[in-house]
Amino acid sequence: MPEKKRMKTITKRWLFNSFGVVLVIVIVMVIAISFSVRSYYYNGARQFLLSRSDAVATLLESYSKDSSADFSIQLRRLVEDYEYKDRSELMAIDGEKRVIITSSGFEPEKDQEMPDYDRAYSSQTGVGEFIGYVGSEKVMAVTVMSRIISDDLSAMRYVVSLTRIDQQIRTLILFACLLGLAIILFVLYSSLYFINSIIIPIGEVGQTAKQIAQGDFDVRLTPEKDDEIGELCASINNMAEELSNAEQVKNDFISSVSHELRTPLTAIRGWGETLMGMGSAPDPETFQKGMYVIMDETERLSSMVEELLDFSRMQSGRLVMAQERLDAVAELSDAVLLFTERARQEQKTLIYEEPEFFAPVLGDHNRLRQVFVNVLDNALKYSDAGDSVTVTPELAAGFRVTVADTGCGISREDLPMVKTRFYKGHTTRRGSGIGLAVADEIIRMHGGTLELDSEKDKGTAVTITLPLAGKEGTN
Repeated sequence: MPEKKRMKTITKRWLFNSFGVVLVIVIVMVIAISFSVRSYYYNGARQFLLSRSDAVATLLESYSKDSSADFSIQLRRLVEDYEYKDRSELMAIDGEKRVIITSSGFEPEKDQEMPDYDRAYSSQTGVGEFIGYVGSEKVMAVTVMSRIISDDLSAMRYVVSLTRIDQQIRTLILFACLLGLAIILFVLYSSLYFINSIIIPIGEVGQTAKQIAQGDFDVRLTPEKDDEIGELCASINNMAEELSNAEQVKNDFISSVSHELRTPLTAIRGWGETLMGMGSAPDPETFQKGMYVIMDETERLSSMVEELLDFSRMQSGRLVMAQERLDAVAELSDAVLLFTERARQEQKTLIYEEPEFFAPVLGDHNRLRQVFVNVLDNALKYSDAGDSVTVTPELAAGFRVTVADTGCGISREDLPMVKTRFYKGHTTRRGSGIGLAVADEIIRMHGGTLELDSEKDKGTAVTITLPLAGKEGTN
């Protein structure tokens, strides 16, 4: 999927999930406010009419008890002099459902329906309400049945126009809609700003990751803010740096292994051609020398191939250790013996005094010997003529052996990387660069540790520690 299309998809999903929810909430709030405002104003109008009806009913009761005055005249005077005639209209209705008096002085149409009267007449409370249109005007009408038994009066009807009230309601609803629209626009703007602050850096991260995947390890991101996006950019940059280093180490490893393989193959081929050219009666001394070189270089090749196979097994988790009780001192002594002659020929001093104690450990004797051989080989490899290699075994929190040389040493910058796969601090020395990584893994699988301490031009000390086996043959 193209980057732009993917960004649009994220934006749409973000807007649908967050902005959509806000939009629904705002719409619900506007609708709720609209109903609340309408209910508030209509209830206010209703309570006003009912309060007037109570006051009028009290006066009518007093009139009915006054025998000195004509009730009809007092009723007419009450309706015609209604003090709230500018806000509402008061009507008196007789027993035949006819409007006999109005506060406005105008008689309603004879066929005008009064559903509020019908509801009041059939209601137990004696009150009926109607909200609707009378002609072209929307009104609220409340009819209250009279508590006075009289042929001249059946009920009092109160009518108020809702035109101005509806205008006020519409004004408030419009204000609520504008406020909701402002909230929506603000949320939309802030969401788009926030989305862009995430989408654009993510797009840059994706493009950079794509370049890294294509092998461009020099590309870097510039973190603009100290937040999660900034941490992601820093992680991508760190990944690119690590990949660049790994790529360089891999290339150096391939170059080194190619050289290491080519050297013995060249010697084997050269001596093979020499021996074949000597015919059926080769010189015995030359033949013996040639065969010695061929066998020696073949052993080197075999050792390198086995080292690579061990590393492959280690990477895939197939490096298996045999578990048996053995004497680590004996394995160490055998390994030292293998390098005694080589040290003499290279004019290097190999110092080792075999201890009298036993060091019972539980492990694989072939693998442990491989570790000792690798460490001793490195000590001699990185030493020059006249240097010495000292092997010191001891019992201290397990079996500990230290192999210290006075060779070229390792720089402080290279020391943390020495046990890393493919790494070679000194490319001029022979070796694949994975032997120490394999040795470290073997020791770790035996429950021990392999530590290095070195100083440039002064030498290196490798310390191997293995746990002793218990009496029953367990660590």
